[in-house]
Amino acid sequence: MDDLVEFLVARIMDDNHAYAYVAGTLGGEALLDSHLPMLDLIEQLTNDYKAMSPSDSRSAGLAYALRVLGQSHAEHPAYQQKWRP
Repeated sequence: MDDLVEFLVARIMDDNHAYAYVAGTLGGEALLDSHLPMLDLIEQLTNDYKAMSPSDSRSAGLAYALRVLGQSHAEHPAYQQKWRP
Protein backbone atom coordinates (compact mmCIF):
# COMPACT_ATOMS: atom_id res chain seq x y z
CA MET A 1 0.00 0.00 0.00
CA ASP A 2 2.93 2.34 0.64
CA ASP A 3 3.83 2.17 -3.05
CA LEU A 4 0.32 3.33 -3.98
CA VAL A 5 0.58 6.23 -1.53
CA GLU A 6 3.92 7.25 -3.05
CA PHE A 7 2.41 6.96 -6.54
CA LEU A 8 -0.53 9.21 -5.58
CA VAL A 9 1.73 11.81 -3.98
CA ALA A 10 3.87 11.87 -7.14
CA ARG A 11 0.77 12.40 -9.32
CA ILE A 12 -0.37 15.23 -7.01
CA MET A 13 3.03 16.86 -7.36
CA ASP A 14 2.86 16.49 -11.16
CA ASP A 15 -0.55 18.15 -11.20
CA ASN A 16 0.60 20.93 -8.88
CA HIS A 17 3.56 21.66 -11.15
CA ALA A 18 1.24 21.78 -14.15
CA TYR A 19 -1.06 24.22 -12.36
CA ALA A 20 1.89 26.37 -11.36
CA TYR A 21 2.94 26.53 -15.01
CA VAL A 22 -0.58 27.51 -16.08
CA ALA A 23 -0.78 30.18 -13.38
CA GLY A 24 2.61 31.54 -14.36
CA THR A 25 1.73 31.58 -18.04
CA LEU A 26 -1.92 32.65 -18.00
CA GLY A 27 -2.29 34.23 -14.56
CA GLY A 28 -3.88 33.06 -11.35
CA GLU A 29 -7.43 33.58 -12.61
CA ALA A 30 -6.92 30.65 -14.97
CA LEU A 31 -7.04 28.38 -11.91
CA LEU A 32 -10.38 29.53 -10.53
CA ASP A 33 -12.19 26.40 -11.72
CA SER A 34 -9.27 24.03 -11.19
CA HIS A 35 -9.28 20.91 -9.07
CA LEU A 36 -6.48 22.17 -6.82
CA PRO A 37 -8.69 21.90 -3.70
CA MET A 38 -9.30 18.24 -4.56
CA LEU A 39 -5.55 17.65 -4.86
CA ASP A 40 -5.11 19.12 -1.39
CA LEU A 41 -7.76 16.77 0.01
CA ILE A 42 -6.18 13.72 -1.62
CA GLU A 43 -2.79 14.74 -0.27
CA GLN A 44 -4.33 15.03 3.20
CA LEU A 45 -5.74 11.50 2.86
CA THR A 46 -2.32 10.14 1.91
CA ASN A 47 -0.78 11.90 4.91
CA ASP A 48 -3.50 10.53 7.19
CA TYR A 49 -2.90 7.01 5.87
CA LYS A 50 0.86 7.25 6.45
CA ALA A 51 0.28 8.44 10.03
CA MET A 52 -2.43 5.88 10.80
CA SER A 53 -1.72 2.66 12.63
CA PRO A 54 -2.65 -0.47 10.65
CA SER A 55 -4.70 -1.53 13.68
CA ASP A 56 -6.87 1.60 13.38
CA SER A 57 -10.36 0.49 12.34
CA ARG A 58 -10.47 3.27 9.72
CA SER A 59 -7.35 2.13 7.86
CA ALA A 60 -9.16 -0.41 5.65
CA GLY A 61 -11.69 2.18 4.50
CA LEU A 62 -9.00 4.76 3.85
CA ALA A 63 -6.91 2.22 1.93
CA TYR A 64 -9.93 1.44 -0.25
CA ALA A 65 -10.54 5.15 -0.88
CA LEU A 66 -6.91 5.60 -1.96
CA ARG A 67 -7.23 2.64 -4.34
CA VAL A 68 -10.32 4.21 -5.89
CA LEU A 69 -8.56 7.57 -6.23
CA GLY A 70 -5.57 5.84 -7.79
CA GLN A 71 -7.76 4.46 -10.58
CA SER A 72 -7.96 7.94 -12.11
CA HIS A 73 -4.30 7.41 -13.05
CA ALA A 74 -4.71 3.85 -14.38
CA GLU A 75 -3.28 4.87 -17.76
CA HIS A 76 -0.04 6.12 -16.17
CA PRO A 77 2.90 3.79 -16.91
CA ALA A 78 3.74 3.47 -13.20
CA TYR A 79 0.21 2.43 -12.20
CA GLN A 80 0.04 -1.16 -10.95
CA GLN A 81 -3.04 -3.30 -11.55
CA LYS A 82 -2.73 -4.78 -8.05
CA TRP A 83 -3.89 -1.41 -6.71
CA ARG A 84 -7.35 -1.75 -8.26
CA PRO A 85 -10.07 -1.86 -5.61
